[in-house]
Parts: sequence; structure tokens; C-alpha cells
Amino acid sequence: MDVDTYQTPLSSRYASKEMAHLFSAANRFHTWRKLWLNLAIAEKQLGLPISEQAIEEMKANLHLDKQQFDIAAAEEKKRRHDVMAHVHTFGQVAPSAAGIIHLGATSCYVTDNADLIFIREALTLLIHKLAVVIDRFAKFAEQYRDLPTLGFTHFQPAQLTTVGKRATLWIQELLWDLRNLKRARDDIGFRGVKGTTGTQASFLTLFDGDHDKVEELDKRVTDLCGFSYAYPVTSQTYSRKIDADSLAPLASFGATAHKIATDLRLLANLKEVEEPFESTQIGSSAMAYKRNPMRSERICSLSRHLLVLHQNALMTTSVQWFERTLDDSANRRITLPEAFLTADIVLTTLQNVSEGLVVYPKVIARRISQELPFMATENIIMAIVKAGGDRQEAHEKIRVLSHEAAHQVKHLGLENDLIERVKADPYFNPIVAQLDTLLEPKSFIGRAPEQVDKFLAEWVKPALADQELQAGLASGEKAELNV
Repeated sequence: MDVDTYQTPLSSRYASKEMAHLFSAANRFHTWRKLWLNLAIAEKQLGLPISEQAIEEMKANLHLDKQQFDIAAAEEKKRRHDVMAHVHTFGQVAPSAAGIIHLGATSCYVTDNADLIFIREALTLLIHKLAVVIDRFAKFAEQYRDLPTLGFTHFQPAQLTTVGKRATLWIQELLWDLRNLKRARDDIGFRGVKGTTGTQASFLTLFDGDHDKVEELDKRVTDLCGFSYAYPVTSQTYSRKIDADSLAPLASFGATAHKIATDLRLLANLKEVEEPFESTQIGSSAMAYKRNPMRSERICSLSRHLLVLHQNALMTTSVQWFERTLDDSANRRITLPEAFLTADIVLTTLQNVSEGLVVYPKVIARRISQELPFMATENIIMAIVKAGGDRQEAHEKIRVLSHEAAHQVKHLGLENDLIERVKADPYFNPIVAQLDTLLEPKSFIGRAPEQVDKFLAEWVKPALADQELQAGLASGEKAELNV
């Protein structure tokens, strides 16, 4: 077994080193040993006969080496019980503690508490990475705050917006994801020391019926493990609803990432905005000219997978019987790591895309010029009325000329010549000199630039000012893709 790789369908090759290590076998069993140590420390403090030598031997052997992994694997094959295999293995290197390791505990003391530790730490890693992605898109929005671009509703040409304003729509959803991830992370408690069916009966026996000591044991172990509180009641396991609640913001982020990547794929087709494309990159094995948006396609692909994993957690939550059933175990060992590894990969890819977006203003301007004449017709009508014309007559003139221009575009494949037709009609002579002004794209973008400025100043900047996020933002490291 590779002691630093948790065997899931998503190779750690694609995830960050931090996330891959978090869900590695080495870290999992190291965490189990820390939990056993903390339990022994608290039990000793509360009067159980545990020697200082036992504590010191446990402290000195919290990390497993290759030999210990081999011993644990052999024991698990024999005992068909992973926790007891590791209790035995730990006892071999901490012989003074062999008789008190796991004292009074059930397997879920280590498995469930460890999972809660991993979920909380994994959410923290995602929060930090998401903040960087938001920062990168914010810089992009600021740079292109006032660059007019054709808006689309129903993927049909609509009123103009700006490239930066469109990016703020992405950022706003990412800010909601940041909020949701923080809420989920900060809400996570500890299973604590609850016993086989959550009644703490074994610990009550250990402490000769002293309820106060049992409660104090639960509190001390919770504190030693770095949690502010333990769930007040549990069964043998912590409620699997915690898994569903923890994966919900990941799935919601997956929807956001899919939407952003889809927009970028459509923009790439329009040749207005493209994701990074390296000088030696091949877009197609057959069509050498192609620049396929493979990063955005990867984001969409993995994001769909992320959405599905949440459904898995919900289904597992719904079928837990009474105090516990084991049909959740194999499922969770795949679903939980895979959800966080997937989210991590999506974030890395999204950051890579956000750091290298290429905008083509001339292509954008050309598309605007093809559609703007139709959008400017109301302005033209208003101008001719101000010059003394009749609105109904002006409307009819524009209607006829618009249909003629549309025929040129749709049936003959020619350019939109509506403005030339307006100029050629004597009826519009009073406003011909105003046409260039009436057709200035920036006069059609409304308050888009000001909205970008206000959004970045009042929403994005405060969100990223959080001290927890500053270290990652200050590093300025760029996201590199392995493949």
C-alpha cells in the first residue's frame, strides 16, 4: 500500500498535495492514534490507572512507518476489522499502552471523529482556494469594467453589458459559495466520547457510575482534539446528516463552477473570450486549427460529478437504521474523500482559467456592430421626435427599414446595413449628424461600470479582507495543472 495515498478513483495526482495528504491512509491512521492518545490523556487526568510511560510511548509513535502498515494490513486480513488491526499495531510500538489503547471506546470513536476532523480541515482548504479564485476574477472584472459587450438572454442578442459586469455575476455566486463553505465548516462539531450506542454506558462503568466524570471526559477529549463543542447526542455514529450538510455547499459550488465554465465555453465559440491556451498545446488530433476549451470542459465534467456525490450522501443519510447500520461505511469511504478531492481539482482548474483569460475586444466590437443598429432604433425614434418628427411615422419607417436590413443578414448572409438605410432615407436627415453618438456602445451599458466598482468595493473586498484568507492571497501563487 502507498502509505501517503488514499485509494479513491480520483488520483491524488490531480488534487493539491494538501488535500491528497489529508485523505491519505498515512494521515487517517495517524489521526486515529492521536485520538487514542487524547482519550488516554483525558482518562488518566480523570483518575484511571494509566501510566505516564504509556502516554509517552503513544506520543512517540503517532506516525506509522512502512513496517507498521504491513503489520496492520496482515492483522486486518486476519481479524477482518480495520480498527482492531490498528489497535494491535499501535500496541506493538507502544507496549506500555497496549492494554489501555481504545479503553471504553467503540470503533466509531476513531473512525467518526477522524472523519469530522478531515471534513473540517478539507472545508478550510477549499475556503482558502476559493478566496483566491474570487480574487482572480475580481481583478478580471476590474480590468474590463467598462468594455462593452453584447448581452445575451436565451442566448439571443440582448442589451449591452460589459465584460467586467458579466464577471461580477460569476463572482457573486462564488461569494455565496464562500459563505456556505464557511457556515458548514464552522458548524461542524465533534462526535466525542459516546460509546457503542451513544449512551456512554462503557465509560460510566469505567468511572464507577460517576456521571460528572463521564461528561468531563467527553468535554476534555473534545477540547484536546480542537473542537469547541461535541454533538449533545449521537447513536454509535454521528448523524450522517452532517455528511449531507457538509457536501451540500460543495455541490452548490459545483453548480456555480459549471455555470462559469459553460459561459466561457460559449464565449470561446464566439471567439470573444478564451481560456489559457499554451503555445505547444494541441486542440484536436485531427483539426490542427482548433482551440478547444478543455479546461472549462473539465470543470463542467467534474462539477457534474460533484453534484451527484451530494445525492449519494443524502441517500445514505435517509437509510440509517436506529442506532447504526454498516451499509454506510464502504460508501462513505469513497464519497467523502472523492467529494473534497473533486472540489479541490475544480477549484485549481478554475483558478488556472481565471489567471489566464484572453479577451478579444475587436471581435467583441464587431459583434456589437452587427447587432447594435437594431438596439439603437428606439434611440433613433426618440431623436427624430425631438427634432420635430412624429413618433408613429418614425416607428413605421424604422420598422420597414429594420425588416429590410434583417433580410440582408438572415437571407443573404450580408452585414447589417440598417444605419446606411437610415442615412439614405431623407426622413432622417435632421438627425444624421447624431447617428454616431446614438450608436456609441458605451451609451448602452447603463451603470455597468459603476456597478462593478461598487460590487468590488462593498462586497468582494470586505469578504477577502478576512484575516484567515489573507495569507493565501498574499502569496500570489498561480495554479498549475499537471495535465
